[in-house]
Amino acid sequence: MRTALRGGALVAIAVVSGLVWWLIRYEPAGQDPTAAPQQNPLTSGEFDYTQVAGPEISAGCAANAYGDVVGWFREHPCEQVHRSLYETRAQDARALVSVVVVTMPGQTGAKQLKVTTDTDGTGNVNDLIRDGTANLPGAPNVATGEYASRVVGNRLTIVETQFFADSAGPPELLGEIAHDALRLSAAAR
Repeated sequence: MRTALRGGALVAIAVVSGLVWWLIRYEPAGQDPTAAPQQNPLTSGEFDYTQVAGPEISAGCAANAYGDVVGWFREHPCEQVHRSLYETRAQDARALVSVVVVTMPGQTGAKQLKVTTDTDGTGNVNDLIRDGTANLPGAPNVATGEYASRVVGNRLTIVETQFFADSAGPPELLGEIAHDALRLSAAAR
């Protein structure tokens, strides 16, 4: 009987030790202990942004496009389009920024779409002001300002930005804002 009690005590110690070891080593799925802390895409770059409209998320990319891009989407359906509007201030200027993130079935489609939207006169994906989804009094036409785009994996990010009429800044500042705003695609996850 003593032997059985000693054996049972050893098994209990082993189970408790294993449990303690597991609790010390356990990491929830999807978390990388070596990864840097998540940064807020609205405030982690050169400019700070405030979301003023959206997000609007849809699987109907052709219905949210204009020009030749409508036909392109009919031949190459997307998985999702995510559209938002942001405002930023720099120096004494205020700009409206449209960020569109299109998710395609594969990277090839995203790259082909980039070529199409990067070409002048082919159309694009509607920003939320253009299609009437958002109503911001005094909002500028972002399509007449600066443009930037980038493909990461199967996602194409399209940025259009323009200064508000009452607080315009130098053209080079608008270009800097457009390229900085590409990071806002991280907010579209």
